[in-house]
Amino acid sequence: MTTLLLPCDGTPNALLAVRHVINGYRRGDNLMVHLLNVQPPFSAYVARHVSREARADFHRERAREALSRARQLLDAAGVPYQTHMEVGDKALCIAAAARRLYCSRIVIGTSRRSALVRAIQNSLTNRLLEQGSVPVEVIAGAPAGALERVGIPAGVGAGMALLWVGG
Repeated sequence: MTTLLLPCDGTPNALLAVRHVINGYRRGDNLMVHLLNVQPPFSAYVARHVSREARADFHRERAREALSRARQLLDAAGVPYQTHMEVGDKALCIAAAARRLYCSRIVIGTSRRSALVRAIQNSLTNRLLEQGSVPVEVIAGAPAGALERVGIPAGVGAGMALLWVGG
C-alpha cells in the first residue's frame, strides 16, 4: 500500500491534486491518503490575549472548512484517508508530517509560474523540494496570468537596468 501525504488548503490548485490522487485510486493504485491542512499561527500579540482553547477551536474550524471539499471528493470516490491539522510554517509542517506518517510521497497542487517568479519567490513547492526527505509530486494548476508572465519579469528587468545605469 502506498501512503501519500496530500496537503490541502481548499484552493482550486490543491483540489487538482486531490483529483489526481482519486484518478490514481480509480486506476487501481492501493492508497492510504493523509489529508493535511496547515494553519498559520497567531501572532504573539494575539496569543497573549486569546485563550489557547479559543485559538485551537479557531484553527480546527478553519482546517475543517479548508478540507471540506477535498473530503467530499475522497468520500465520493471511496478513497481511504485520514485527516490531520497542524499549526505552523507550511513547508516545515508538511515535511515533518510526511516523515512522521511514513509517507512514500507528498502530492501537492500548485499554480504554474514563470521560472523567474519561482526563483524570486520562496514558494511552498521550492521549500518542500529543498527539504528533500520525501519525494514531492507536483500537480500543475492554472497557467500564470499575464501580469506574472510579462509584468513581473519586465519590472525586474527595468529595476536591474536602473541599477546598472545608476551604478
